Amino acid sequence: MTAHTTDDHPHDHSRDPSPDRAGLAPRAARQLFREGLVTPTAGWSRGWTQANLMVLPRDLALDFLVYAQRNPKPCPVLDVLEAGEVSGPLLDGDVRTDLPAYRVYVDGELAEETTDVSGWWRDDLVSFLVGCSFTFESALVEGGVPVRHVEQGVNVPMYVTSRRCRPAGAIGGPLVVSMRPMPAAQVADAVRITSRYPAVHGAPVHVGDPAALGIADLARPDFGDPVDVRPGEVPVFWACGVTPQAAVMESRPPLAIAHAPGHMLITDARDSDYLVP
Repeated sequence: MTAHTTDDHPHDHSRDPSPDRAGLAPRAARQLFREGLVTPTAGWSRGWTQANLMVLPRDLALDFLVYAQRNPKPCPVLDVLEAGEVSGPLLDGDVRTDLPAYRVYVDGELAEETTDVSGWWRDDLVSFLVGCSFTFESALVEGGVPVRHVEQGVNVPMYVTSRRCRPAGAIGGPLVVSMRPMPAAQVADAVRITSRYPAVHGAPVHVGDPAALGIADLARPDFGDPVDVRPGEVPVFWACGVTPQAAVMESRPPLAIAHAPGHMLITDARDSDYLVP
């Protein structure tokens, strides 16, 4: 399986095109993306839930749904659209055009990165909206925990690990994690804050030594961009919604459509909808 970084996306002209990206309503943000703007969405539309996208043919939808049920940390399903549908309760828009960037996989190989997948659309395609850790980042910031990729204006670093997810039918693959470095004294706060968002990956899956996850070099993420890890800081790893794409790359379905890592669907749901007491 070959991972692809998002650094050299051919359309990514600006990483911070809006002076008020945090304050944009979801519909306004999606309109910018529909018009062709490509940018990672961390820090956008604060307070509104972001989601990963995975689209598969109907004959693989049950396998993927079982895969997600068996692996709820990396694949927390927020909604499933009926075959052929392009909008739903979490999205007053169009999943084919309203993300800043998509990846299209054919037989597990990356066939295209694009801002519009209408040309690939079929009536038998089922869309899964999967929880995203960007949802709890505002809560981390409010709790005084640094979110380095937002501070640096880059995409979150993501890594394919040596841990295996539990397979289901034709779908299987490795766990992918996202990483946020922070002072050791703030790790407990990060765990406490994010554990209250189980529908969007929840608490970290690992703290500390990246080698325990099979990650050789934090400076070389498989997806996204590297970030600074400062002296005295600890890398903290969360299960990541790019895990389904790693499964697609390994399982090789005839067609799959997904978000470009870090370029999420901004939904009409509130982050608070997924906060548990």
